[in-house]
Amino acid sequence: MKVKNILVSQPKPTSEKSPYFDMAAKYNVNFHFHQFIRIEELTPKEFRAQHINILDYSAVIFNSRHGVDHFFHLCQEMRVAIPDTMHYYCISESIANYLQKYIQYRKRKVFFAQNNRLETLIPMMKRRPYDKFMMAMSDIHNDDDIQMFLKHKIVVQPCVFYRTVKNDLTEEQKQVDYDMYVLFTTTGVQAFFQNYPDFEQGEHIIACFGQNTAQALREGGLVVNVEAPTPQYPSITSAIDAFLKENHKRVR
Repeated sequence: MKVKNILVSQPKPTSEKSPYFDMAAKYNVNFHFHQFIRIEELTPKEFRAQHINILDYSAVIFNSRHGVDHFFHLCQEMRVAIPDTMHYYCISESIANYLQKYIQYRKRKVFFAQNNRLETLIPMMKRRPYDKFMMAMSDIHNDDDIQMFLKHKIVVQPCVFYRTVKNDLTEEQKQVDYDMYVLFTTTGVQAFFQNYPDFEQGEHIIACFGQNTAQALREGGLVVNVEAPTPQYPSITSAIDAFLKENHKRVR
């Protein structure tokens, strides 16, 4: 089957230089963008209900840009002045660089994981045993990462800064016969199955980013055809590009 229509569970890129648009032109495919979930920030009152004092912590862990945005926005709303001594640990270099939107980037206080694996932060965290860690999270999360840190005798306080809300496809969107689906989070996988309760994979291609996302798809009985990050394909767009190149070569 030649892939023609691709549903990407992310917002449509705002930059014309997006790799998705390059692939659309190169392979004559149609990318459709729709987030299966949307993000809402907690109110200060909702955050305070957790009985967490942000200034009790000297380091914060981010596993998404949403965490970065809502951490700083909520701190601003609550008039919490983040000290210059705060340390930031990020799941990727891109998220670490994104911090420059809010702080002056200095290597001695910003650290990032390798290959999007939080466990690679552990040696850096152990070199700073005086740090007290919190992790910016959604209301929908599992505690696997928290338990992983705990196994290494690192205590991390989960802190909810934003909530995840379903954003279902319209009936018109559901009528489109997509050849490939691209998913990014376990919550997105749950929403995918809710939108397609009778989904049968058949020749449909499933692409995903992240080990947890891939695991959730496989547990749901699907075959993951395209996966990132890998040593060969660090980004989902590079993995999709490689797949489309082979797909269009085989199917004329």
